[in-house]
Amino acid sequence: MCSVEGIGKKGGMRIGSTRGGGGGGSGGERVDKLKKGSRMRLWIIRAATSVLLWTCIVQLTTLGETWGPRVLKGCPSCFSHQDSSVSAIEDKVPSVPARVILPKRVYKNNGYLMVSCNGGLNQMRAAICDMVTIARYLNVTLIVPELDKTSFWADPSEFQDIFDVNHFITSLRDEVRILKELPPKLKRRVEMGIVHSMPPISWSDMSYYHNQILPLIRKYKVVHLNRTDARLANNGQTLDVQKLRCRVNFNALRFTPQIEELGKRVVKLLRQNGPFIVLHLRYEMDMLAFSGCTQGCNDEEVDELTRMRYAYPWWKEKIINSDLKRKDGLCPLTPEETALILRALDIDNSYQIYIAAGEIYGGKRRMADLASAYPKLVRKETLLEPSDLSFFQNHSSQMAALDYLVSLESDIFIPTYDGNMAKVVQGHRRYLGFKQTILLDRRLLVDLIDQYNKGSLSWDEFSEAVKKSHENRKGQPTKSIIPETGKAVSLHKNNTNEGFTSKEAVVEKIGDGRARRNPERVLRG
Repeated sequence: MCSVEGIGKKGGMRIGSTRGGGGGGSGGERVDKLKKGSRMRLWIIRAATSVLLWTCIVQLTTLGETWGPRVLKGCPSCFSHQDSSVSAIEDKVPSVPARVILPKRVYKNNGYLMVSCNGGLNQMRAAICDMVTIARYLNVTLIVPELDKTSFWADPSEFQDIFDVNHFITSLRDEVRILKELPPKLKRRVEMGIVHSMPPISWSDMSYYHNQILPLIRKYKVVHLNRTDARLANNGQTLDVQKLRCRVNFNALRFTPQIEELGKRVVKLLRQNGPFIVLHLRYEMDMLAFSGCTQGCNDEEVDELTRMRYAYPWWKEKIINSDLKRKDGLCPLTPEETALILRALDIDNSYQIYIAAGEIYGGKRRMADLASAYPKLVRKETLLEPSDLSFFQNHSSQMAALDYLVSLESDIFIPTYDGNMAKVVQGHRRYLGFKQTILLDRRLLVDLIDQYNKGSLSWDEFSEAVKKSHENRKGQPTKSIIPETGKAVSLHKNNTNEGFTSKEAVVEKIGDGRARRNPERVLRG
């Protein structure tokens, strides 16, 4: 390119020097023509070179993707050189096996099932176990469940805000097809309000869903179940139904990485200071208003709780005798009663007591006795910085998920009421190896507490009676007979919608080859 330009310039100089003034114009024209021709040739050369280079690059890239890995796989490289000591160390480190994705279950799809869960986190969790099981045995496609946003807690969280939705879908792909949303045509119909919506009958067995719900799904292509709490019976179900419920609850319903990581941080902070007990102190405003239990409340608080109970029309029980309900063991223990029971059980006051609950009704006044007996009372709000929890503010279900994770890892779990969280957590802890869970016999305990407060029992008599009555209420295995086999096995009796299931049975169902090769690994997720 440089030589072409040089020739043009030299030619122009020679022509200009040999001709006279009259020929200067003709020589100038030739010079201009030569310059223009040179520029044109230069432009053409550059364009042709660019096209050629681009074509070569594309071809080399394609060949590299096809043959590069094969050719270079065995070739040494100065960039990947390692000395023998490093290689020896790497040889000793066991390789992590690739995650096995279960094969999809192939079946004729009978339609689509939409569900809207109701209640708090653990009520919805139990319902999801039921709905997955129902979808599987009806051979229908389940749409990722919608969570309750209109309950007392008014949590706007979606399913994917609390649970790892991709894990939920893929971990169950060998049992049931789950989609994040309906196919476009059906989605438009639902958006237009053209959908069959209904609440299923409570505590129904699988025959109800086969005989009543499945025909509706076949007719309308999609059915929306708008209430899911306690819609599938616990007892009388086949073993396969119960095993799938367990699998959903203990393996498929994994919290989001953000919630999991924060849960690990809380557990780590607790472990740094020794053993810890999780006390699920279900003494919150909504619980007291719903149950009508007002033990220890003043007149203003009783009036406030009563007004709240009447404000929620779906809370059907309105006129409640708190004293009678308490004597029947149907009220959560108060913070004062809980302090007495922990002392009677000889719980070391040097242990940390993690309060897994929302705001305790009555605040510091009601917590005074418990704080005095156990000075190491902690909550997630006291262990973490406000910035750590800012993301979870006004998202009660996500906060409950955090308490759930800490409850699973505690040395002892003690619920003061047998609500949904208490049931699901104790079942999960039994599933993980029968971790100690003290299940308080509230009907007996309130009677003992009343006798002690009246002076009918001394402290030693009271403490001995409490300890003796709870010797066999610590979450240990129970023996039972599986009707289908007649075989006695150790069961995880969790009293939840997951029913009674043995480890052997769960391993068999979770199965594929992995469970039989390494059952403990599968069971622990």
